Amino acid sequence: MQAGLFGATCDKNLSGERMERIEPGPGSLRADPPSYSFARKRSCDVDEHAACLSAWNQTYEQLTPGPFEGNLVEALFDGVQLFRETTNQVVHELGAGRAGAYMFGVPVSTGGAGYHGGRPIRDDSVIVLRDRQDLDFRAPPQLDLIAVSMPIDALGRYARDIERRDIDAELRGVAVVSPLRERVERFRSLLLMALESVCANPDKLRHPAMRKALGQELCGAVLDVLGGHEAQRSCPEGPTRGHAIVCRAQEYMRAHVEDPLTVEDLCRELGVSRRTLQYSFREVLRVNPVSYLRALRLNGVRRALKAGTERNGGAIQDVAARWGFWHLSHFACDYRRMFGELPSETVSRACS
Repeated sequence: MQAGLFGATCDKNLSGERMERIEPGPGSLRADPPSYSFARKRSCDVDEHAACLSAWNQTYEQLTPGPFEGNLVEALFDGVQLFRETTNQVVHELGAGRAGAYMFGVPVSTGGAGYHGGRPIRDDSVIVLRDRQDLDFRAPPQLDLIAVSMPIDALGRYARDIERRDIDAELRGVAVVSPLRERVERFRSLLLMALESVCANPDKLRHPAMRKALGQELCGAVLDVLGGHEAQRSCPEGPTRGHAIVCRAQEYMRAHVEDPLTVEDLCRELGVSRRTLQYSFREVLRVNPVSYLRALRLNGVRRALKAGTERNGGAIQDVAARWGFWHLSHFACDYRRMFGELPSETVSRACS
């Protein structure tokens, strides 16, 4: 790659995939951190992918078996974050977004239903996340999401000065909105067009006038899709009953992750029937309670193996035992089915 007016760096992540980031080089003579950057990242590891999005604090739990593939394209400029994310497995995303920022995301294509904050995600839904809200997003099997994140104070000032609207009041307690379909399509098209334009020539981000114009265009697009009082926007949906049940079950599972829990244990603890528990997990996470608990433990083992320096089967067996797996061959089969590699291969890759 020719650097031109930018310093361009290409690195490889732990999976050996290429990552590209472009940001101002030494010739810019900036004393402050760069106000713009552009990156394309690809990962075959769910934890690495969770860490790709700048300034987000996320943990991803892979819930469906198979090798993971994730892609991220991200443009950062003057506090605005424009990004597109794709994944190929059902993933439960937990954590928090950028501090002091709103995030507005819309599906590019729907590979099945998703859930955010207990609300179903459709192709005409807009996901809303504020810095003080917990990220609780169950991605569909084939996630393709385009989103923009921008400072709360900047968006609030724009809404107040340009449209005389109190955007904080409009979005209080909102996790998902369902505006008129034509507004969602207009919003999606603008985000895609903006990111495509930056991808074609990231060098343009060095121009303050361009960054200002694009930032204002994105602010206007956010206010347009939200619509205000005159847009006949449907009332924000509250969390489903199934989501409340799943949240309580997850809390209990994490507190007893090393115990040999059964569906009956969960039913007694939550005071619900087996049918209700099964339906709730299928609705919200697309897996049954037993499969979710197994996935939770397998993800925990994987993180422990990558964080340590275990190089022998005994150490792997010890880690597996700490997460409640007592049959090593069954554990190895489940692990390979979930992540597409053996535990020993995870350790070798982490150590290298």
